[in-house]
Amino acid sequence: MKLDSTGCTDPGLIRAYNQDSYYIDPTGRFFIVADGMGGHAGGEEASRIATEEIRSYLEQNWESPQPASKLLEQALSTANKAIIQDQQNNPERSDMGTTAVVVVIRPSESPVCGHVGDSRLYRLRASQLQQITQDHTWIAKAMKIGDITRDEARVHPYRHVLSSCLGRQDLNQIDIQLLDLENGDHLLLCSDGLTEELIDPQILGYIRDTPSLEKAAHDLIEAAKTEGGHDNITVVLVSVEI
Repeated sequence: MKLDSTGCTDPGLIRAYNQDSYYIDPTGRFFIVADGMGGHAGGEEASRIATEEIRSYLEQNWESPQPASKLLEQALSTANKAIIQDQQNNPERSDMGTTAVVVVIRPSESPVCGHVGDSRLYRLRASQLQQITQDHTWIAKAMKIGDITRDEARVHPYRHVLSSCLGRQDLNQIDIQLLDLENGDHLLLCSDGLTEELIDPQILGYIRDTPSLEKAAHDLIEAAKTEGGHDNITVVLVSVEI
């Protein structure tokens, strides 16, 4: 499997600081996006810790005999514990937390995705964009049981309320799932600064109609800023050749 990838992040137009973080493994083994919360310093630190801890755990345990799904679950759990430890050491950051979405691609195993919070993974295949992850939010639960519509959810005042994030003693939801990848697929990992501003058909158009990954990532961020840029925006794009 041959992968090409790119990533970029932007503070947006409203905030003077960026609480998002991302990491692309140089050899294409894994990809991370995290979106911090808890004030300027707290959010930046939470997403930084999560990204670094996940990266470090995956690198150090890459050759472990445990399956990739278990490896990723433990990496996210380790990140959660590290953030909690930092909260205890720095009470001024006691309310910080972060989302995380991670893709791991290990030889001779099915690729896996893990996430906590509302940072998302999408897959583009044959001009169809599919949201792979399901947001850990109150709104997502309400939509699932039919209490509100998708259009209502986009403007609901509680749409940002997370039901799970890293940095909580009671972390109760780490979703791990296998990924089905085919030749020509594209993956998009992103923070909600992108999906708050652009609807899925817009996102699809920028990825499908732009031949360069780097330009597509840049154009997605600029489009989100054109629509308001109310939050930090982070995009990681991966193309798959099998």
